[in-house]
Amino acid sequence: MTAPEPAGRSRRRVWVLVVALVAIPASLLAGAALWFWWQLDPPGGPGEAVEVRVDGGWSVARIGEELAAQDVISSSFVFTVYSRLSGTTDFQAGTYELRRDMGVRDAVSTLEAGPRLDFVELAVPPGLWLVEVADRVGSLPGRDADAFLEATRNGAVRSRYQPEGQASLEGLLWPDTYRVAEAEDEIDIAAAMAREFEEHADAVGLADATTGGLTPYQIVVVASLVEAEAKVDEDRPLIASVIYNRLRDGMPLQIDASVLYAIGDPGKQTITAADLRTESPFNTYVVTGLPPTPIGSVSEASLRAAISPAQTDFRFYVIADEQGRHAFSRTFEEHQANIALARERGLL
Repeated sequence: MTAPEPAGRSRRRVWVLVVALVAIPASLLAGAALWFWWQLDPPGGPGEAVEVRVDGGWSVARIGEELAAQDVISSSFVFTVYSRLSGTTDFQAGTYELRRDMGVRDAVSTLEAGPRLDFVELAVPPGLWLVEVADRVGSLPGRDADAFLEATRNGAVRSRYQPEGQASLEGLLWPDTYRVAEAEDEIDIAAAMAREFEEHADAVGLADATTGGLTPYQIVVVASLVEAEAKVDEDRPLIASVIYNRLRDGMPLQIDASVLYAIGDPGKQTITAADLRTESPFNTYVVTGLPPTPIGSVSEASLRAAISPAQTDFRFYVIADEQGRHAFSRTFEEHQANIALARERGLL
């Protein structure tokens, strides 16, 4: 028969077991905590720069996997847990500039700041002159207005719709909102706008148009005059008809927008008698026929109106209401009556 174990020794074994049961998990927990902390802020400085693209719809876990694959972090699990605990899970899609081995904490901070912009937007509404488009290009980071203007006038960029001997791209750059990449310079921007014009012009049949016996380029000139004068779309074909009727009858076009172009002041509100006498091939009060180039960019509506004008006998028009609609007339007497009405309404 075995003698009973002394009580003291038995108690010591129980305590050893208890300590072991407590110490081992505690050690594991401490090791896990240390490992977790290590993932947040790894020792040593970050490594080489790396670009990471985050696509729309990616979950936090998917982003963590991409960061781990690019060696920005070591654990996508820690990234996911830390992001959720810190409440920063709504990361934007885009391209981010990070560094290898930068750690979870710094990676999350960088993602919180938002992606690097891969492009800037260039908004070009219809009707702008080349110099005005150049000013908008010049407002973009790292771009120069004069360099853009030079590229549109020296043949560095040409359009299929430019006639031989005409260097200016006035009227041949399509108005739109463009996404300009960081690597694109002024020539690239002008070339993209010229390509867009060609695509839209081809789509509406400009290449084969012979309206009023004009060339496609001359039709763009008409479209630019329509664009400058019309305020509502329903007036565009009517204004185009006035232009073609006057050209056919050998009458000066007498379009105020051409006078502004001739004096080089797009923002001028009131045209003076002296302005109307400005000697310039663009002043349609002085010169009979079309200006030598368009006087601004054109919309599709104006281009269509110039290709397919309304069939009318109108030779005159004047502003008729506050929305910008015009009153059209066949005779000078009718036109004078419409002018008197416009003055009564405070429109002139």
